[in-house]
Amino acid sequence: MFFKPSLFRHPEFRVGVMDALGAAPGLAAWALMTGVAMVNSGLSTFESLLMGLIVFAGSSQLAAIPLIAAGAPAWVVLATGWCVNLRFVVFSAHMRPYLMHLPLRERLLTGYLLTDLSYVQFTRRYPQHGNSPEQLQAQQAYLAGNCGLSWASWESFTVLGIVLAGLIPASWGLGFAGILALLGVLLSLASSPLRWVSAGVAGAAAVAAFALPFKLNILVAIAAAVAMSLMLEAAHRAKNTRVESAP
Repeated sequence: MFFKPSLFRHPEFRVGVMDALGAAPGLAAWALMTGVAMVNSGLSTFESLLMGLIVFAGSSQLAAIPLIAAGAPAWVVLATGWCVNLRFVVFSAHMRPYLMHLPLRERLLTGYLLTDLSYVQFTRRYPQHGNSPEQLQAQQAYLAGNCGLSWASWESFTVLGIVLAGLIPASWGLGFAGILALLGVLLSLASSPLRWVSAGVAGAAAVAAFALPFKLNILVAIAAAVAMSLMLEAAHRAKNTRVESAP
């Protein structure tokens, strides 16, 4: 889908690019420090470039790098990356109505290129999936622009970090800029009391379960936020039903 000229010419492609540009500085700093961290962990330049290209997931890369440096077994590294990225199962389930009309290879490519920021920005612009070929085309064009720029930005600055690994100390903590960019986008979505509660529950659960291995606190946070949201929605619907049925 990302290589179709019709998507490049669509107005939504430019919108997707502009939205991604807003978060690009934070993403670039995150990618830069990930490149530095990969080299400093003992990976060769080739291994670092290969990992940056294949994995394309900052959180799991940063979670796996200390394990690689410590000489942890391969299954532990893979299990950690798998657990950290399990949140994409939730993203995939949500994105299914948007993408199921595409061939399998295009859905796989979309899954590879989709990031947290792209997912958040896409679902904010398109709360509902398209019901016509024109609407689906617009959504694909937005994804192509947004994910394409994010991928190019991440890969470019990862390579720059690998090249400049000897000049940029990890103590600068530039990777935290990526977290700030992510927080900025996520907080912009907190537009209702239910979303504020969901974000608060997720944050509290993530901190409370921080000691769990393999970054499983992320899954605990997702499960707690989803469970709380479902309960609050059910309570809200029950309240409305009682009000409507009252004489």
